[in-house]
Amino acid sequence: MMDPTRFLAPLFAAIVGGCAALLPPAAEPVPGPLVPAGATPRLQLAARGVQIYECRRIDGTQPAWLFVGPEARLFDERGEPAGSHGAGPYWQAPDGSRIIGTVVAKVVPRDDAIPWLLLHTRTAGGEGRLARVTSVQRIHTRGGTTPARICDESVLGRTERVPYTADYVFFEENRT
Repeated sequence: MMDPTRFLAPLFAAIVGGCAALLPPAAEPVPGPLVPAGATPRLQLAARGVQIYECRRIDGTQPAWLFVGPEARLFDERGEPAGSHGAGPYWQAPDGSRIIGTVVAKVVPRDDAIPWLLLHTRTAGGEGRLARVTSVQRIHTRGGTTPARICDESVLGRTERVPYTADYVFFEENRT
C-alpha cells in the first residue's frame, strides 16, 4: 500500500509557499537615531503624494534640482482620508489640529527613495488629534528622489513633482 503523505507533503509545501508570496514583506526595522527618547507612538498614517523640486541656479553655479516641499494626503489604517502634509513641513488633521516639524535625524536606507527622518514638532493649530504630538518619524519611503530629468538652462525655473509614499508615525512625550 502507498503512503499518502508522500504526495500530500509536496502539495502542502506548494500551497504554503504560494500563500507566503501573497503576504506583505516584513517591515524594515527603524534605526536607533530615528527613535525619539521618552516618547510613545500614538498614531501611524500612510502618505501618498509628491516631493516638489525646482530647477534653480544658486549663486552663479550650475543649475540643480532643489527641494521645494512635499504635498501629500494622509490615510489611516482603513485607507480613509486622515489629513494632509505640506511644506514647512506640516501635518494637519481634519479636526484642525496642525503641527510643524524640524528635522533632527536622517537615515538613507535606499538610494531610490527619500530619506527616513525624525522630526521634532510644535503645535500650530487647534486642539485635536495632533495637538500633543512631539515627534514624527517618516519611514518606509518609496520614490520622491531628485527628478531624473536633467536640470539645465532649458528647464531653469521649472518644477517637477515626483511621486512618493511613506509612513508617518506620530509620537507623544511620555508623561510621568
